[in-house]
Amino acid sequence: MADDRPQIYLITPPQIELSSFPDMLARVLDAEAVACARLDLATRDEDTILRAADAVRAVTEPRDVALVLRDHWELSQRAGLDGVHLADGARNVRAARKALGGDAIVGAFCGNTRHDAITAGEAGADYITFGPLGGAGAGAEVLADPDLFAWWSEVIELPVVAEGGLVEETIASLSEITDFISLGDEIWRHDDPAGRLSELAALL
Repeated sequence: MADDRPQIYLITPPQIELSSFPDMLARVLDAEAVACARLDLATRDEDTILRAADAVRAVTEPRDVALVLRDHWELSQRAGLDGVHLADGARNVRAARKALGGDAIVGAFCGNTRHDAITAGEAGADYITFGPLGGAGAGAEVLADPDLFAWWSEVIELPVVAEGGLVEETIASLSEITDFISLGDEIWRHDDPAGRLSELAALL
């Protein structure tokens, strides 16, 4: 495979069982090279998030996989994680960067908005995410067009992540125009997440 193929960006399920998920995550990370993982829990309970962060970090850290937390940059810092992923575009990038410092990872989800993505980059984001690219209930007007990735990869140096509603055909078609492919529900809904990850990674 080409050395410049997209890297894998892993997203946790919105709810995890601490008695079993770390072992499952370990199998997934041992199956394929993963560049970054995102703890993306639905809960806003700080204690739950911090306990999950400790459990997940115990798996990612020995494998040299960066771990970021969705939105809560203060908790990310308290938990000793590598950074934060902001789901509201460029709005809080500058504040997160100021709080976390220059060495932390700060990413921003920018939907299908080119302007918001450029603004996030100018504010200090390390990567931006476009998506979703498909999925039930997603209207055509909110989907990120693959042409957006092609334009971004040609014009902008900041790394770009494809996220949301990814199917095999989409993953294969994006391989040359995105830096990262994010996988979450695409693997967790399967009985063998590690095996499914390997199947999808083979498309890159």
